Formats: sequence, structure tokens, C-alpha cells
Amino acid sequence: MLAKDKKKLDALRSVKSAILLAKTDKGSSAELAVDTEMKILQKLVKQRKDSAELYQSQGRNDLVEEESFQLSVIEKYLPEQMNEDDVKKTIGEIITETGASSMKDMGKVMGMASKKLAGKADNKLIASLVKELLS
Repeated sequence: MLAKDKKKLDALRSVKSAILLAKTDKGSSAELAVDTEMKILQKLVKQRKDSAELYQSQGRNDLVEEESFQLSVIEKYLPEQMNEDDVKKTIGEIITETGASSMKDMGKVMGMASKKLAGKADNKLIASLVKELLS
């Protein structure tokens, strides 16, 4: 606020708003767990990516820039994302641990991969790599 950086302030306010909404939901405790906060941040990142893609397809470059900037601000508060090779290696280890051999075991592998890679990789990437490695 003191730096008068309105664009960054808007991004941080949206994060604060999402966290406050989660805190005031029915059944939630006064404090949110760290993993819940990470899920909220990941949801905001996904929303920004989807909005930017939509605006890009409609030729609204001004809005694409705004969404991309907010995306970059929010991503600073998430753990560093793993690259595809590291994710593939981790999923391979999970497959050997569980003894998965076919697509029937995808749910078991996805459950473990989602827990192990939470916040470190996009779930779409995880799902596509699990399908690739199990098929």
C-alpha cells in the first residue's frame, strides 16, 4: 500500500479475500491449515490461468496482462513448482511402491501422488503423467 503499487495490491487483496472467505465458511476453525491455504492459492492461480486463456482467445490483451501479472504475484507465495522430469520420476517411484500395473490402479497412484506432490506440481500434469506411465 505504501509503495502505491495498485496492481500488486489488487492481487494480494484477492488472496486475502479468498483466505478470509475460507476462514468464515461453516465448519471451519479459526485458523486454516497450511495445506488448505496452499490449495486456496493453487485455486487462485488456476483461475488466473483460465481467465488469461479466455481473454487471449477473445483478443482482450489488456485483461490478459492484468491476469498474468496477478498470476505472477500469487505464484511467489507458492512452493517452487517441480519440472516435468522430476514429477515423472516421483510418479515412477510411487508406481513401484504401490505395485500398480494398469489403469485400474490409477486411483491408488493418484491418491499418493496428490499427497506427495501437493503444491509442487499441477494436478493436470500429474494425471497426464500417471496415465502415460500406467498405459
